Amino acid sequence: MPDTLLRTDKDITEIYNRHVDTVYRVCFLYMKNKHDTEDAVQNTFIKLMDYNGSFQSSEHEKAWLIVTATNICKNFHRHWWRKNINLENAQNALYENDHATDETLKLVLALPPKYKTVIYMYYYEGYSTVEIARMLKKKESTIRSHLHKGRKLLKLSLGEESYA
Repeated sequence: MPDTLLRTDKDITEIYNRHVDTVYRVCFLYMKNKHDTEDAVQNTFIKLMDYNGSFQSSEHEKAWLIVTATNICKNFHRHWWRKNINLENAQNALYENDHATDETLKLVLALPPKYKTVIYMYYYEGYSTVEIARMLKKKESTIRSHLHKGRKLLKLSLGEESYA
């Protein structure tokens, strides 16, 4: 029987308290509404309880949770019954969530997924391009390219708003 790491309720609670805000924000980037976001956060921490591996550091733990949350959200949107999303409700959800009050964050949320994830992780979570590339399993040059294109799209959005 393989060695397993058994986490106590106290361990899970400590990890949850340390990282729940970050996991919530990452999930909200994809889900765009409070209820689906809460489901994704819950599923992320359920996966943590089932995970038998150990983490090298708190940063490794956080990175694992971010990647797991991202994958859960992507899988959620792949289901055939979720294809018919009501875009009006998704846009309205931005205004009801206290995590999305920042105008710039609203613009980031409006970006295509490949740009918003990288922009969010770089500017809001403080990860380097090397760390993001490792977490998302992409080349660092791809991450830099997504950052560059995402910034361009944000500048265009900001430019349009300043003339409105």
